[in-house]
Amino acid sequence: MGKTYEVLDDKLTNFILAQKMFFVTTAPLNRNGHVNVSPKGYDCFKIINPTTVAYLDLGGSGIETLAHLKENGRITIMFCAFEGKANIVRLYGTGTAVSFDEPGFAAALALFPNFSRARSIITINITRIADSCGFGVPFYDFKGERDQLMRSALHRSEEDWKEYRYMRNPKSIDGLEGLVKPAK
Repeated sequence: MGKTYEVLDDKLTNFILAQKMFFVTTAPLNRNGHVNVSPKGYDCFKIINPTTVAYLDLGGSGIETLAHLKENGRITIMFCAFEGKANIVRLYGTGTAVSFDEPGFAAALALFPNFSRARSIITINITRIADSCGFGVPFYDFKGERDQLMRSALHRSEEDWKEYRYMRNPKSIDGLEGLVKPAK
């Protein structure tokens, strides 16, 4: 039987930081809208304090998470044990994002010193923490990170990369606002 927690204690923190992958889930308010689940890798998750976490949104083909957070703020993060003792931990909360072109981005990016470029930093105020057995999660061996995402971001100049993000991420699949280029 799963338990709920008020804060991230040492046991939960150690479990979370040992995982090589996590999943981000958001949804629009419109019941006909699309629920989004995104897998995340790299060392891009940070625990700020026992009720606040952040992760690096490196970018991708869609902008669902950012659009959903702008609309309603709801977000859930899930960690699964793919090795060792079976376990799942979910962090429920409200999220905010600061994107590469917004004030405060450089300070937020400083949480992730191994990264020089990201679409956004997502910060989550945790309102519920729960674990569950994870008995149905299979074992997997971690072989390493894929490098395509980082290569695709770093092979462009910073200005070209920003323009590409604006071009690729203006709206979610449900038409919600994504990245908006600031007026000059």
